[in-house]
Amino acid sequence: MVTLNRIYTRTGDAGSTRLATGAPVSKADLRVEAYGAVDETNACLGLARVHTADAGAFDAILARIQNELFDLGADLAQPAKADEAPGSVLRILDGQVARLEGEIDALNAELPPLTSFILPGGTPAAAALHLARTVCRRAEREAVRLVEAGEPVSGPALRYLNRLSDLLFVAARHANDRGAAEVFWQSGATR
Repeated sequence: MVTLNRIYTRTGDAGSTRLATGAPVSKADLRVEAYGAVDETNACLGLARVHTADAGAFDAILARIQNELFDLGADLAQPAKADEAPGSVLRILDGQVARLEGEIDALNAELPPLTSFILPGGTPAAAALHLARTVCRRAEREAVRLVEAGEPVSGPALRYLNRLSDLLFVAARHANDRGAAEVFWQSGATR
């Protein structure tokens, strides 16, 4: 349980923060960038959910994902260790990735095949989901940069980000009246 009695602490005024381990780092640290982009993705989903509140099971998927994004942020905020005991640290699990895959397949089954690239837009919900998708892709790139810098990141966390951006793409199509309200790219149309 997290208790926040004070919102401002002044401890970050000089541009530093602490990871979940307590280790001090710059607010521009690659790890902070990665979980910061996850937080931005979550905020975008909050905006999307303003438009999906009456969408029943569809909105429930987005609500669950918002909670999982906090789990993902916690995962990224604590470097993975090779000798870590299973369950000792909050981590994204492969089962969560598999659940996203099942939801992608179920949503995609209700959509017509793509015949062109889609412009982000259409309904307000779809536009917000496309925004969430692009921010999620940035979070994925930030996590990959972290790995490329030699920093440990759990495999399921990386896979979750990749699948989530796919789910958000399909969700945006679904929110566009199951594809009927999509706006398609017209190659070279404005030349």
